[in-house]
Amino acid sequence: MTKKKWSLKRKIFVALGSFLSLGIMAFIFVFYGPWDGFRNFWITSAMTTMSHQYLATWFYSDEVISKVLANNVIHEVDETSNPNDVQLKKYTAKTIYKNEYDKAVLTKDPGNDLYKVIEIKGMSYQGYLVVLYDPSKISIATTNYLGVRGEDILTVSKRENAIIAMNAGGFYDPDWNSNGALPHGTVISNGKVVSDYVDARMGGGFICFTKENKLVLGKMSKEEALNIGCRDAVEFGPFLIVNGKSSFIKGNGGWGIAPRTAIGQRKDGIVLMLVINGRIASSIGASMVDLTEIMENYGAYNAANLDGGSSTELVIKNEIINTPVAGGRYGLRDMSTFWIVKE
Repeated sequence: MTKKKWSLKRKIFVALGSFLSLGIMAFIFVFYGPWDGFRNFWITSAMTTMSHQYLATWFYSDEVISKVLANNVIHEVDETSNPNDVQLKKYTAKTIYKNEYDKAVLTKDPGNDLYKVIEIKGMSYQGYLVVLYDPSKISIATTNYLGVRGEDILTVSKRENAIIAMNAGGFYDPDWNSNGALPHGTVISNGKVVSDYVDARMGGGFICFTKENKLVLGKMSKEEALNIGCRDAVEFGPFLIVNGKSSFIKGNGGWGIAPRTAIGQRKDGIVLMLVINGRIASSIGASMVDLTEIMENYGAYNAANLDGGSSTELVIKNEIINTPVAGGRYGLRDMSTFWIVKE
């Protein structure tokens, strides 16, 4: 081997060694350095997914994980929504908007009095807010095979002749790859209990629309939910806003950053249906802080988190609007419950 070739090879080896050393140093600094932002994001995101907790336990001790989770929590407002605070309202051309968000909600698309879609963007996320002007049009749909298997959102949307369909509550998922047969908690459809299984222990409680078309959030029994007139409901959480009061969120809330789904209602009765893309290059996802801020900005008086992650899905006129990440057909999961809007 000539001296020149040996010198070139040595330079290559030195360069590769330097890159490797820098990479190891960067890894150590990011995962174990003094800045805890990435560590909080990594641990809370992994531990929330249930199926990918190993991503946290590989790198951190139980003590570190417990400490991070204790410093990233959400404390919900300990109240039940007062439906009397919500007064369905019709606006006129002389309406004075409170701010740019209020204007975005109240300015209808030409020829569409039922709903509009607002694109949502933040530092780490992108998604869609569906503004539904008539709350009487929203209801719960379920898989036709409750207790046996779930169905994908496109199938349900087409069968129900829905204009809009969005995922709702969580479901029993012991191997993180279940068929979506059993919804967690109580499910009420058209004033009747159609499913009743253990709740998901995700905070929150009943997320229900009453017969007066008002969104009520509350920790209650199924008997109490029926007694207050819940016509369509699931159980999930956490609650983000109750009676205009936002939950206290420490850190990122302990839920990390991921695809998100939420639902809310303004004091004027307008319903807000929110989906945030996640786990893709253009949108990492949103935290509970992000979710609450979006709902606050657009005037939600009551708002709750729904099942997210690979369950986050939005369909309008039988077209998938967001970017589902479950894999399978069109990235969709088979699930148990869905919020649908029909004309």
